[in-house]
Amino acid sequence: MIRSVLAAVKKADETFALIDPGDVICLGVSGGKDSLCLLLALQRYGLFSKKDFRIVPVCLDLGFPGFDPSPVAEYCKTLGLELNVSDSKEVYPILLRNTKPGHHVPCSICSRMKKAAINDVAKKLGCNKVAFAHHRDDALETLLMNMVHGGSVSTFEPKMRLDRAGIDFIRPLIFASEEQLTQMAEEEGLPVLGKVCPADGYTERQWCKDQLSALYQARPEAKANLASMLYDFESFRLYFDHVEYPNPYNPHLSLKPLLSAKDAIAYATHALAHGLSPLKEDETHYLILKDHKIRGCLSYVSSPHRIDVEALESDLALEETLAALSHFEEHESRKVNPLLFVLRFNAEEIGEKAGYHKGESPFQDYFIKRISR
Repeated sequence: MIRSVLAAVKKADETFALIDPGDVICLGVSGGKDSLCLLLALQRYGLFSKKDFRIVPVCLDLGFPGFDPSPVAEYCKTLGLELNVSDSKEVYPILLRNTKPGHHVPCSICSRMKKAAINDVAKKLGCNKVAFAHHRDDALETLLMNMVHGGSVSTFEPKMRLDRAGIDFIRPLIFASEEQLTQMAEEEGLPVLGKVCPADGYTERQWCKDQLSALYQARPEAKANLASMLYDFESFRLYFDHVEYPNPYNPHLSLKPLLSAKDAIAYATHALAHGLSPLKEDETHYLILKDHKIRGCLSYVSSPHRIDVEALESDLALEETLAALSHFEEHESRKVNPLLFVLRFNAEEIGEKAGYHKGESPFQDYFIKRISR
C-alpha cells in the first residue's frame, strides 16, 4: 500500500507544485496514522524524486493527559531523523477554560493554537514549509462542514502561503484516501499512538464523516467523483461569474466582483484602449459596468472596519463614476458597521463631491468618510 500512497504524494506534488529543491519542510507528527504515513512517505519520496529537500519532524506536546511521544521519537531514528518535541503544554488548559458546559473542548481554538505553535517552531528550525497530513477524506469532510455550517463552498488548500510568517503550508496526502493510510500504517507497522483528545469521535467532523460514509455505501461512485471535483476546474460551474449588483441610483450601472480570468482579460483590453491603469495583484476589484459592459474598475484593500480604495477609474462621466462609488459604499457598509472609507489616490474632485473630507493624522494625505448604520 505504501506504493499507492507514494503515487498519491507524487501526483499531489506534480499537480500543485508542493515541494521545491532546497526546501526545509517542518512535518507535523502527532503520532496518529496519518502523520506517521506522511513521515514515511515523504522520507521515501525524497529518495527517488530527485528533489533535494530536507524533512524536520516536529511533535507538539499540547498537554493532553497520557501523551507520550517517545515511540514516535524512536521510529524517527530508524529513518535517520530526529523528532523535535515542542513543549506546548499551555494549550490544553486554555482549551479547558474555553470549554462550555456539556460540550467538548473547542476544536477551532485548538486548531488555531496548533498552527501558531508549529509556525513558531518551524521558523526557529529554519524551515520554509510546514507539511500537514490532511488527506482526501479530510478535504471532503471539511467541504461538507463549511457548506452546512458556513454557507461556503470551501475546504483547505493543497498549498497556502502565509506571507506574514514567510511560510508555505503544504498537504502532500491530499490525493490519498484514509483507507489507504490505514492499510499502510498496518502493513508498515507504524507506532500509532492512542487517542488522547477527549473530543475524538464526538465532533461535527465525525458527523460529516458518517454522512459521507452513508453516501458512499449508497452510491460507491460518489467517493471518486467528489474527490476529483475539488480540482476539476474545467467542469466547475457555480454562480460566481454571473454575480452583478445593479446600482440603485442609476439602472444602467452595476458593479461586478472581478473573479475570473475572462473578466480580467476583458478589463485589461478595455484599460489599454482607454488609458486606464492596469490591475494590481494585491488588491480586490469591482468592475464598473454600464449596460452590462465594462467601463472601469474600483480597486481596494479591506481590513476590519476599514476599506482603502486604492484606485477608481472609468471612461464614464464624473456623475456616473460617483454613482459607482456610492453604490460600492452602500454595498460594503451593509456587511460591517461602522466602516471607514479611505481614498488613497489623487481623489480631490471625487472625494469632495462624494462627501469625503481631508483626514487628520495618520490620514492627512487622504480623503476619508465614515459610515455608521
